[in-house]
Amino acid sequence: MSTFGRDLIESANEALAIAKGEAEPARAFVPADIDVKAIRRHLGLSQAAFAARFGFSPGAVRDWEQARKRPDPSTRVLLKVIEREPDAVARALSAA
Repeated sequence: MSTFGRDLIESANEALAIAKGEAEPARAFVPADIDVKAIRRHLGLSQAAFAARFGFSPGAVRDWEQARKRPDPSTRVLLKVIEREPDAVARALSAA
């Protein structure tokens, strides 16, 4: 079997293990878009309170929500974590 064939089979086996929950993906996936306003509203926070709680500038939050600017990739990852585990992020930031 060729090297390509072995690599292809190995990749397929890795994908199957990830799908079954037996392995973790080798890399993280950055969300393409994130609805900052929906996250903030779900938490019941004003733009200023959301910015203060999570270390953003109020202007950045406003720009993201009004689609004047887009969060950079690492900020989109943080926003995704805030969406899923806001209390954990707040605890981590308060311990700093």
